Amino acid sequence: MPLYEFRCAKGTSVERSFPIAEVPDSLSCECCGGPAARRISAPRLSAAGSPAYRAVEQAARSAHEPDVVSTTSPGRSHAPPVTRNPLHSKLPRP
Repeated sequence: MPLYEFRCAKGTSVERSFPIAEVPDSLSCECCGGPAARRISAPRLSAAGSPAYRAVEQAARSAHEPDVVSTTSPGRSHAPPVTRNPLHSKLPRP
């Protein structure tokens, strides 16, 4: 659901989430009780279900709360395959 911004005459801002079809033109202010009119602002639609959003959130979280690992990741458990092609024996070795 989109997030809408409302502001009262005293300057108090309130943000609320409403379905697009049910957005009121004004709310009652929590601080002064007066009417808070809806302001035109940049759209803030939530994409919380998208994989891209989860990846960005994971990256931001790992900057401050990195995962602790107790072992290294498993490497290759077997030797590289040996080729029997005679032409490969003439290639330089690493």
